[in-house]
Amino acid sequence: MKFPQPQTLKQISSLIDCDYVGHDDFPVLGMNEIHVVEPGDIVFVDHPKYYDKALQSKATIVLINKEVECPEGKALLISDDPFTDFNKLSNHFKPFQASNTAIATSAVIGKNTIIQPNTFIGNNVVIGDNCVIHSNVSIYDDAIIGDHVTIHAGTVLGANAFYYKNRPEGFDRLLSCGRVVIEDHVDIGASCTIDKGVTGDTTIKAGTKIDNLVQIGHDTIIGEKCLIASQVGIAGCVIIENEVTIWGQVGVTSGITIGEKAVISAKAGVSKSLEGGKGYFGIPADDFRSKYKEIASIKKIPEILETLRKQNIK
Repeated sequence: MKFPQPQTLKQISSLIDCDYVGHDDFPVLGMNEIHVVEPGDIVFVDHPKYYDKALQSKATIVLINKEVECPEGKALLISDDPFTDFNKLSNHFKPFQASNTAIATSAVIGKNTIIQPNTFIGNNVVIGDNCVIHSNVSIYDDAIIGDHVTIHAGTVLGANAFYYKNRPEGFDRLLSCGRVVIEDHVDIGASCTIDKGVTGDTTIKAGTKIDNLVQIGHDTIIGEKCLIASQVGIAGCVIIENEVTIWGQVGVTSGITIGEKAVISAKAGVSKSLEGGKGYFGIPADDFRSKYKEIASIKKIPEILETLRKQNIK
């Protein structure tokens, strides 16, 4: 997320009341999670395990809970609670805006686009030409929808990321201020949920077709011409490359990549990155050749046990 206008290190430190390492006028252009940071961004880190990753990332301002050696060309914000302070900044630069109309006056809707009754369209939403948005769809603030997109009834675009910090008093939610971006010629079925990015975009690229009852997590990127069948659940920060097919009830863990033209069979559990151009099934999902060898080996277990039993008798 980029700020409406550039800030300085001193200005940001004043907003969250923390110390800093760096020049007062060190430029601060935005804030982002570590997988999408750019020069000028703030990234937060609150666990020693991830200090080096944050300090060596593309971010030039690190919001951290310990004063450490500052890398050359960067600045530090020293905070007792980086998670909370990141939320303070999110709330300051991207506060929640209530709406009192079904279609926000700031929304832009293209030519020949049909909006069926009882649909909600939030602030600053942009919808392209020749789209059909069916009834009871909810499109939250700042979503971008291309041309020739169809969205069926009950779908929600832009709900919060499922991202919490476990504290003694309960779970603390990381505020979401990103967007959902839907490119051209995408079809989205009924009762799907596509969460917005924490600070970046959740993106569905051109030509992808999504069945009913699909969940797509925050900051996930789904490539062009993918097919995703019903009841698939995809966690946050996943990259699905072009022309991937995912059949029903597949579960995909966070932070992995599924390669181009992979095919994942129904009810598979994807727990690691998968190469493109192969078919996968099972829990955990593996390519067909490896999985069939595994099944064949398992089927031999009774025979092996019986052989051992006979040897022991002798």
